[in-house]
Amino acid sequence: MTVQLQRRLFTTDEYFQMVAAGILTKDDRVELIEGEIVEMPPIGSQHAGVLNRFVKLFKPVIDTEAVLAFQNPLRLSGDSAPQPDVAVLRLRNDYYTDSHPEPEDVLLLIEIADSSLLSDQRVKAPLYADAGIPELWIVNLTNLTVEVHRDPSAAGYLLNSIARRGDSLSPVALPSLSFTVDDLLG
Repeated sequence: MTVQLQRRLFTTDEYFQMVAAGILTKDDRVELIEGEIVEMPPIGSQHAGVLNRFVKLFKPVIDTEAVLAFQNPLRLSGDSAPQPDVAVLRLRNDYYTDSHPEPEDVLLLIEIADSSLLSDQRVKAPLYADAGIPELWIVNLTNLTVEVHRDPSAAGYLLNSIARRGDSLSPVALPSLSFTVDDLLG
């Protein structure tokens, strides 16, 4: 016999209240996905190294065209506040200290995936598309590729491609930037 338990789902407001009250701290590697507080996997050295490379690659546009945020909350909807690995955000004078960014602030999201690959592809990508995030890159550390997702809709991203070593990438919102998959992966 299976017992159906009632789940208590949270709103983004309640989630951020738990952070403000100290119930959730910076040491808790969690994010809010569709009302549920879920743990994020630990960050391995390869993941961290790729994340560090983004600082160098996006340096030409930081503070002139965009704000770069690493593993910070994104207020996606009333019940989701994921923490993408990299959020390339519209330039804002307060650098998002007055409020967390929302979908209209996002130029590009980047998820770096090894153990989180299926979650990034099957859970986060549809949420990002439904919220209207214009472009998502999933850096697949297993296959050493970058999945490029553009043209969001409620049904998911309509334009999807895979960039491999040697291929060039350029964010749609920042066409002055161009680099290769090798630049990302080392």
